[in-house]
Amino acid sequence: MRITRAVVPSLFTVLNMFSGFLSIIHSSRGEFVPACWFIVLAAGFDALDGVMARLTKSSSAFGVEIDSLSDVVSFGAAPAFMVYQVQLHGLEAFGILISSFLMVFGGLRLARFNVQLVGFDKDHFVGLPIPMSALTVVAFMLSYYTPGSGIDPVAAPFLPWLAALLGLLMVSKVKYETLPKLSRRAIQKEPLKFVVGLIVAVLVVATGGKALFPLLILFIVFGIVRSLVLWIRRLSRRTGKFEEDEAEAEGVEPSQLNS
Repeated sequence: MRITRAVVPSLFTVLNMFSGFLSIIHSSRGEFVPACWFIVLAAGFDALDGVMARLTKSSSAFGVEIDSLSDVVSFGAAPAFMVYQVQLHGLEAFGILISSFLMVFGGLRLARFNVQLVGFDKDHFVGLPIPMSALTVVAFMLSYYTPGSGIDPVAAPFLPWLAALLGLLMVSKVKYETLPKLSRRAIQKEPLKFVVGLIVAVLVVATGGKALFPLLILFIVFGIVRSLVLWIRRLSRRTGKFEEDEAEAEGVEPSQLNS
């Protein structure tokens, strides 16, 4: 059997999937903090497989498919099971339904992404990326969950709403910016994006991770607001065009309109 360089990124993808599996195991034992960190580790491997694919110039359709399958495990099933175990199991059937949003809608989003993918470089995502959804759940847990005490009573009621919102955003048409790539060409092309990414990284490290959840919420809300503004602008242009057409039609003889 001949081993090619395409094995290198696929190895990181498999480690991503394995990390998601370990997260599920820890959640089943009620060890939610380690479960969170294994999802973070999976996100690291997910980023590295793309880097290695570019370095080895081995991007392929197979890589896209195995990456999506791994993402369903690590960023869909793992956070869905975790939120169910930590709180939503108390809502019985409704809790199962809401927690499943993170996995089911995440899988649908990845399937849509794969069939619409043209090339391997993209300047934006349609719908919230599934790793971002999983990291938002992780940031919520690390901010408000305490071993032995559970989720902060003030924050606990928001978890079902957060799971539902993240699931729906993944299958929405809300556009989200891609993360800046660590390459000279990417920095020269989009310096502002790189600077913002660097500031965010510094804030997260400086606050010991406490800034991660509000920053992710800000990122999510920014995408929603921007999409609403663009939708209102498009609607306004269509309305203006319609009014212009009506005004023009009123100044035309019926015989001319029918001709």
